[in-house]
Amino acid sequence: MDKEQLRSQQWFGKKGKDGFIYRAWMKNQGIPAHELQGKPVIGICNTWSELTPCNAHFRELAESVKHGVYEAGGFPVEFPVMSLGETLIKPTAMLYRNLVSMDVEESIRANPIDGVVLLCGCDKTTPALVMGACSVNIPTIVVSGGPMLTGKYRGHDISTSDVWRFSEAHRAGKMTDEELFTAEACMLRSRGHCAVMGTASTMACMVESLGLTLPENAAIPAADSRRKVLAHLSGSRIVDMVRENLRLSDILTREAFENAITVNAAIGGSTNFVIHLLAIAARIGVPLTMDDFNNVKSTPLLANLQPSGKYFMEDFYYAGGLPALMKELDKVLHRDSITVSGKAISENYIKSECFNREMIATMDEPFNPVAGIMVVKGNLSENGAVVKPSAATPALMTHTGRAVVFENIEDYKAKIDNPNLDVDESCVLVLKNVGPKGYPGMPEVGNMSIPKKLLDKGVTDMVRISDGRMSGTGFGTVVLHVSPEAAVGGTLAIVQNGDIIKLDVAAGLLHVELSDVEISERKSRLKVHENLSSRGYVWLYQTHVEQAHLGADMDFLKGASGSEVLRDSH
Repeated sequence: MDKEQLRSQQWFGKKGKDGFIYRAWMKNQGIPAHELQGKPVIGICNTWSELTPCNAHFRELAESVKHGVYEAGGFPVEFPVMSLGETLIKPTAMLYRNLVSMDVEESIRANPIDGVVLLCGCDKTTPALVMGACSVNIPTIVVSGGPMLTGKYRGHDISTSDVWRFSEAHRAGKMTDEELFTAEACMLRSRGHCAVMGTASTMACMVESLGLTLPENAAIPAADSRRKVLAHLSGSRIVDMVRENLRLSDILTREAFENAITVNAAIGGSTNFVIHLLAIAARIGVPLTMDDFNNVKSTPLLANLQPSGKYFMEDFYYAGGLPALMKELDKVLHRDSITVSGKAISENYIKSECFNREMIATMDEPFNPVAGIMVVKGNLSENGAVVKPSAATPALMTHTGRAVVFENIEDYKAKIDNPNLDVDESCVLVLKNVGPKGYPGMPEVGNMSIPKKLLDKGVTDMVRISDGRMSGTGFGTVVLHVSPEAAVGGTLAIVQNGDIIKLDVAAGLLHVELSDVEISERKSRLKVHENLSSRGYVWLYQTHVEQAHLGADMDFLKGASGSEVLRDSH
């Protein structure tokens, strides 16, 4: 790309009053004139925030990116966007994913940026930034913040998935308040996001398998100096991507999305992967449906990572990381898919080695022959629901049981520990009205706690069904993302206590044993969901959010507006 073709020259290359104003206001930051004369201007989109602990080291990481940009002859400009801290934000970070994507899209389009580096880590920051960048479609590279170091508690390795185990142990009286408090201080002992294959790690693997990062991005620990080296190299590479005009639409092909689905199966990635990948595909214009996630049934689990396995992201990196795992998948990947390096994705992994077969298995001897995310459909989920077999109990993958229904999250909290709750281990827990519109924002409450009366009996898993989501750190036989959701009149809304529900994951079936006539009659008595909010972003979200099987994006955000700025301000 010639200097005259740089997008930033529409600002800094102008003559007269317009160019004077644009350049003068940049110079008030002490920037010499030559920095604005035809160099690629690289935006560093930073989700740093002290309210997003996973991303709290991003100021430092941005400096490494800047060094790389300068080295390659570009000019870096760092800018903030809204940050989503999964651990602190209420009611759920997912409510604001689409808002952040709008922030990113308009920040990139409205400013003199030729290429962009997306700094993302905590769960929703990655899909939000990628979605927004896709709708502009300029040269883009992703740098993840990296996982934290493995926690240590009483001689054992721990991380976020243990929160659910500790919670159940505490509720069952097997763990004291003091022990829980001690574990709290031992779990999160460094910068970075969750140390298991939760949603944040899944998203880091997703962007690497899509080809949006340099090799090894997914697993380098945040505290490891090699994370800074990767950031530096990414800063250098984005400058060359601008010169090559290598854009997101060149990388995010149908084949790239299929690669990501295959890799996600092999790593035992989060169920949230489905909803985010669908949204990204819709932004870049690649047809992708729920059924595509069932096309990898033969892909086994190769990564022995919690919550589906034993180890942690730190171990994964030392064993060879995502490149070593992708090398095992070589025969089932689209090897020629282009990445941000400008080369085929196979070149990112073909020379890699595995250093620990307890961590990364082979296709011939996998840790679990059943992996991936399975989509189940039926009269209870006409548009589909998702299950993560590798984190479920095999005996419950085919199950028929009596429904125990909670109408909303408040109803669930009020009843779940009631000793008079009419429930046994064969029942199916059903939680309604926690979907995109109904909650709103689709919170991570789908992996409901086991009723205390059953915990006391030693029950550790049950079939649980909802229109909500589950934390990527969670586990159990949990059916999620039921679509249509209860709040828009889906069949889930009319399920009653005592209805018989059948789950058959292998057959792809989720069915409530009611006649079509009975379902229709019950639906006719339903009260139509009304927006919970009358103003602001929540009103906008509830009015325009699409269902889970479409990615829960807003209907007016699908597709792209491009990078052209139609009007000048002067």
